[in-house]
Amino acid sequence: MGQTFNAVFIARLVEMPLSDANPRDNEGAPMKSRFLLVILFGGAVLAGAAPSDPANGPVAQLSLEAALRAVHAAVLRCREEGYRVSAAVVSAEGVLRALARDQGAGPHTVDSSTRKAYTAASLKVPTQELAELVARKPQVQGLRDMNESILILGGGLPIRAGGRVIGGIGVGGAPGAHLDEACARAGLRALKKELPDSDDFPEPQ
Repeated sequence: MGQTFNAVFIARLVEMPLSDANPRDNEGAPMKSRFLLVILFGGAVLAGAAPSDPANGPVAQLSLEAALRAVHAAVLRCREEGYRVSAAVVSAEGVLRALARDQGAGPHTVDSSTRKAYTAASLKVPTQELAELVARKPQVQGLRDMNESILILGGGLPIRAGGRVIGGIGVGGAPGAHLDEACARAGLRALKKELPDSDDFPEPQ
């Protein structure tokens, strides 16, 4: 059997250079982006192969590196559109894996992005679909009150690979749920290298 490690929580302020497509200062020099990255390491780390389902074989895993790429891509996509947001990725169990808050994003976006990611992972559908369902059918309003982490507001997408939900991504802070969702979709596209069979939820027609 492998070793089990206790969870360790790390928060740090990171500065990263922007691409030429991003804003420049008054003298024309590239500005630097500033993200508050919150990383959660936890659970059991076992030697050997990835976990498997006896009926269906190996289960795709969402690595920490992939989670960080996804939140970074989501935040940068929104910034390119002129919005300052936070983006979060959670595991299939709803546990936070990575969180990025862009400089200037509202403090509330940390909570909203995390709750959207949790809701998408837990209920296994985009949060915009849930919001539309609740609007159409008042009898399912109780979905909003399932627990304090649920947030039925567009901007959360399940991370699905191999036909299974292995996590969720959420974005909060853009002026419209559809804009949050577009940035979350950019985060999903950043996972394609590691999870080539993942679902990127194409833009609605």
